[in-house]
Amino acid sequence: MRKQTLTLLLTLSTLTVAAQGKDLEAIYQQIDEAIDHFPEYVARHEAQISDASRAYRLAHQPADQYAQAFKLYELYRAYKNDSALIYLDKAESAAAAMNRADLVGSCRAQKAFQCSTVGLYQEALTLLKTVDKSRLDSAGLTHYYRAQMHVYGELGYYTQISTMGEDYFRQQSAYRDSLYTLTSKDSKDYLMNRVMELKAQDRQQEARRLCDQWFSQVQPDTHDYAIACYYRYLVSEELDDTKYWLAQSALCDVRNAVMDQAALLALSELLNADGDLNRSYQYIRFTWECNNRFNTRMRSWQISPILTVIEANYQKAVERNTRVLTLSIVAVSALALLLLGVLFFLHRRNQQLGAARNALKQSNDELADANRQLSAQKEALSALNAQLSMVNGQLTESNRVKEEYIGRFMSLCAQYIDKLDNYRKMVNKKMKNKELDELFQLSKSTELKEKELEELYENFDTVFLHLFPNFIDDFNALLQPEIRIHPKQENRLTTDLRIFALIRLGFEDSSKIAEFLHYSVNTIYNYRARIKNGALGNREMFERQVKTL
Repeated sequence: MRKQTLTLLLTLSTLTVAAQGKDLEAIYQQIDEAIDHFPEYVARHEAQISDASRAYRLAHQPADQYAQAFKLYELYRAYKNDSALIYLDKAESAAAAMNRADLVGSCRAQKAFQCSTVGLYQEALTLLKTVDKSRLDSAGLTHYYRAQMHVYGELGYYTQISTMGEDYFRQQSAYRDSLYTLTSKDSKDYLMNRVMELKAQDRQQEARRLCDQWFSQVQPDTHDYAIACYYRYLVSEELDDTKYWLAQSALCDVRNAVMDQAALLALSELLNADGDLNRSYQYIRFTWECNNRFNTRMRSWQISPILTVIEANYQKAVERNTRVLTLSIVAVSALALLLLGVLFFLHRRNQQLGAARNALKQSNDELADANRQLSAQKEALSALNAQLSMVNGQLTESNRVKEEYIGRFMSLCAQYIDKLDNYRKMVNKKMKNKELDELFQLSKSTELKEKELEELYENFDTVFLHLFPNFIDDFNALLQPEIRIHPKQENRLTTDLRIFALIRLGFEDSSKIAEFLHYSVNTIYNYRARIKNGALGNREMFERQVKTL
């Protein structure tokens, strides 16, 4: 007794912690993953059915046929209603062959319960009238009273005539009392029906305590656990508590390949009311597909109006997102036109630079003629000629750098236009296919930006080292040995080297360098200060020396 009490207290403690710290989003993600793997769960259940069907075909004795047919009924009970009824018929036939009137009556009572579960109330009552109670044992009477109680409870709930409803509920109560006489207070039948009785009497707190006792008797991640969670949802206090138990029940049902998805149906309705349209639409569509496999008209009647409302809300959201995406495409198109304008401008500038280069060459030719004419004054003008030669070399180098970078920039612009067009095609395709979740996740990701930045830096490093192949060695020669920088990758610059490479190209402003490298200005300033502190010579002259490398 003390051990049972301790087990109950531990269970209550666990449930209390779960209720306080439940993470609904985490459970929803588990349900989403379970739905993705649902074909695997169905295949596993079908394998069990296949094994049981093989055993049934090999059974030749009525007792073996009854056992295997009843096992198949248990496998089909929440999976496919028609097949469940078929194997109950086969079990009844085998029981009749054994002259077991008690088992025949038990099978009919369970068929009545299965019929009332799917809305076949008249058929259920007709079957129950054919049951001879006097021939039933305790287990058979339990099935009989449970079926009677269930069918009258369902009739009372769905009837539109109040007087008939009161009569149905009275009969339900009478059969429930009879069921209580046959079941212990720890049994599933007692707990399930007592919880609903307490709920009807508005004794919710007692009902919740009884549910907690129920949890101590079922294994997690089983169909029985899903049923316990569903009844716990029925007596919940708060909305989050309601969603939590519904989600737990739905998760177990999906993992156990249950096709009669009552919990997921109720959860999708709550999510729709909360505005979570994508997940609500996904759950209701999944519930509808499961119902089509289970084949029950009652669940179809329940799902149809909810599905209509959720689908209407989902379509409105899709239309709203479509308008946003259309505006995004227009903006991307405008950006593409702007880039074309930039390319045209750069082309014109390149033409102007070409003309300037030709003019400069012509000037150099004229200077060469002047030098030949002033050869007599060579000694007096040697210093001036040396200076002019240095300027000419700098201009030639500047032209070479500009040509290299302009050519690479125009190539990158062309590639970027192609990427924009491919991105537009991809967005258009996903919109046509209504892959809005993938499109939404794609728009949230920064992977594209990071990839493009990495490609930009790689291009910059390649071009710069092509123009200044000895830059790294010359740069390290200006630093103390412990400060020198040795890149891990060949033909790649580190962040420190890239900063001073930009300085070598004439970018002295830290804000410009920070904008190019996507760092803060303070970060660039700290990099520059740290490297200058490690200079071999005068740190104030360090950057000037870098510009001459």
